[in-house]
Order: sequence, then structure tokens, then C-alpha cells
Amino acid sequence: MSSAVDEAPLTLDQAPPKTLGALDQGAFWANLGVSLLGFSGALYLIKPSGDRPLSLVAAVLAAVVGSLIGTVMVGLAAVPGARTGAPAMVLLRGLFGVRLSYVPTVLNIVQMLGWGAFELWVIATGAQAIFGEAVPYQVWVLGAGALTIALTIRPLGAIRLLRRFVTAGVIVAMAWLAVALLREGPELGPGDWHAFAPAVDYVIALSVSWVPVAADYARHSRSGRAAFAGVVGGYTIAQVACLTMGVLALALVGNDPNRVWDPFVAVPLGGLFFGILVLREADQSFANVYSTAMSLQNLLPRVDRRAFSVGVGVLTTVVALFVNVNSYGAFLGVIGAVFVPMFAVLAADYFLLGAAGRWNTSQDAPSRGLMLVPWVLGFVAYWLVTATPTVAWWDSVWGWAREAIGFERQPWMNAALASALVAALVTLALGRVTRPRGAAGAPWRRAPRRTRREVLAPRSPDDTAR
Repeated sequence: MSSAVDEAPLTLDQAPPKTLGALDQGAFWANLGVSLLGFSGALYLIKPSGDRPLSLVAAVLAAVVGSLIGTVMVGLAAVPGARTGAPAMVLLRGLFGVRLSYVPTVLNIVQMLGWGAFELWVIATGAQAIFGEAVPYQVWVLGAGALTIALTIRPLGAIRLLRRFVTAGVIVAMAWLAVALLREGPELGPGDWHAFAPAVDYVIALSVSWVPVAADYARHSRSGRAAFAGVVGGYTIAQVACLTMGVLALALVGNDPNRVWDPFVAVPLGGLFFGILVLREADQSFANVYSTAMSLQNLLPRVDRRAFSVGVGVLTTVVALFVNVNSYGAFLGVIGAVFVPMFAVLAADYFLLGAAGRWNTSQDAPSRGLMLVPWVLGFVAYWLVTATPTVAWWDSVWGWAREAIGFERQPWMNAALASALVAALVTLALGRVTRPRGAAGAPWRRAPRRTRREVLAPRSPDDTAR
């Protein structure tokens, strides 16, 4: 059992321990990359536009390309967290300032609550797929919610538990189920490459949804390199394997996402190994609830994270019990798109404009309203280019916008890359325009390095602003 000094600090004025190595990070992100939602979501990989399906080769390649692009984004978002020791939303104080960082913080809280409820629903319905309806859905949700809350109380201990025990079971279960599905001889049918770009978009979105939480765990990494390698290596391999198995399972049930779990349970020992994957899904709900608590600490930095974790866990459980989470999916897709351009702004400013040496995560970090411009423009670019349907009225708005400016979307266009490119280029342009006089062509001078405690702790009124 980990000691108190090896656990995540309770408030933001305490320095985080650096106890997670590359294997810890890799195992944690590999477990996040395996999701029961990924099996049914493989339908959007095969038919991202809802019409012409991809061939198997095209679908697998889209999974590989999209996962690599998305996880590199997540990995780069993790590096500043490892260097500064700041959680993800606190890290955004350096990008937007304290007050403006509340905007993405609130958005992240909303989406994390939604995804947390989704995961509890997945665990409960997955358990019923194995055991039938003898045990009511509500009982499974309550049990999964209690397990989730317990994991968030000692989060670093939970991550180490995943590495030592759960990951090995998941690898065995995935291998057994993959071989069993192949033996069933799924008929994949014909397909082409027409929807390759939207398929890559979908996979990128799956990965990038973790950008706003990456630093919550990377802050405990022993190095930025370990955090980056753990994200890219662990998550990419697991997500590609998960999506490929989803394609095979869907082929066995006529591409019916409501029956995608049936082939897993039906194979020899399928109930046992699928049960391991259902139990492992608790790490998804754990990550969502814990990161919601971390986001709340950006708003209320001196509140004990355990109080937030319990409150968020209870609220997430209540949502999963009484709300039709299926109706929340489209909204989560819309709100999740804000984090692709936000990451691009962060990466361009932190890595390319030399902001790493002057990154201010204290409670008096000044507002940087100009950074909202590339974020908003990147958001607009995303919706102008995307071909993925969401909500009818929202899609109609952007259809009208394309007509108004005479923009015609092409099949090869990728919304996530277009969004990131626009946001990054605008950030770089603004950086050059606002560079202090006499500093053109020279990098920003590094500010004196501060300790993690100094970075996270509030400053006194006598301190000068950065």
C-alpha cells in the first residue's frame, strides 16, 4: 500500500510526488485505450459518414493513423504537466490566465460528468450482457459508482494497481477474445477508401478527448519523456486493438451496434474474459471522476480533492441511474471539439513560442484574452470541415455557414487536423506580432526556474506579476 507521501496531494498548495514511471503511465493509458464503447464505436470507423463502408485494410489503417495523431496530441499535452506539476486545468492558467481558464474548466467538468455517467452505464449493461437481468441495472450502477469513488480516494495507488494486476488480465482477455472472434470467420464484406479521412477524424476525436485530463496524471510522472511515451505507446496499441476487435465483432452481428457484445460472450470462456473487460471499465469512470475533481480544484484550490471526488462520484452515479445517457452523446461530441484547437494553441505557445520558461500557473496569473482568438478560429475551422453528423440543428448551422462563405468540404479533408493547424498558425502569428520590441527573431528569455510549490502556491500581494 502506498504511503501518504506517495499519494496525490489533497490541495493545490502541496507539491505532487513524482512516483510514476513510463511503465505505470503506459499501463494506465493502455487500460484507458481499451473501452467497451470502442467495440460498438467501431461502427463509426467502418462507416464514419453513414453511407459507403471502408474496407478492412482502410479501417485498420485509419485506426492506426488516427490513434497516432491523437495520442501524440495527448502526449504533448501531458509534457507541461510533468514539467510544472500542475493539473490540466490549472496548467491553462499559463495559457489564458486564471479568470479565463475557468471557461475550459467548466466545459471540461460538464463533459467529464457526462462521460463518467456513460462509463457507469457501460459497466452496468456489460454486466447484464453476461449475467442477464437477474440483477437490476440500478444495482450494477451503484456498485460501479462505489468502486469508482474508492479508486479516486488514492489515485496513484489505483494506477499502480492497474499496472501490477489489471493490465496483465486485460492483455490475456483481449488475446483470447481476438483469436475466438477470428475463428468465427467474420464476413467483412466489400469496402473502399472513400471515407478514410472522416474515419481518421473519428479516431483522432476518441484520443483527443483525453487532452484536457492528461496533465492530471502526468504531473506525477518522473519525467516528461516518461509521460509522453506512456501515453503514445500504451494508448495507441490498446485503441487500435480495441477498434479492430470491434470491427470483427460487428461483422458477426451484421453491423448492429446493439448486439456488438454478443459475440464476445458467446465464445468459449467468453463470459469470463469479457467480465474482465467490464470490470476494467472502472478505470474509465475513475479517470473521469478524478479529473472532474482536479478541474474543480482550479476553481476552489484549497478544497480537499477527496471531498470533490466523493461529491462528483455520487452525482455521476445519480446521472447514470436516472438520465438517458444516450441522449447526451451528441452534445458530448460537440463540446469535445473545443479541446482540439485548445491543445494546438497550448502546444504552439508552450513549445514553439518559448512560453515554457515563463509559464505562470499561480492564482494571480494575468489574463491573456488574445489567446482566445486562435482557439475560437480553430473551433470554427473544425465545424466547417467535419463530415461527422451530430445534432440536426447544429449541423444545419454549419451547413449554412459553408454556403455563406462559399466553402465546399472535400472528402480528403480532416477536421481535427484543420482545426489544430488553424489554431496553431494563428497562435504563432499572434506571438510574432506581440513579441516585445527588440526581441524579433530571438527566443524568449527563460524566467528563473521556480519549484513546484512556488508554481502552484498563491502569491503574496507584494510579488510582481510575470
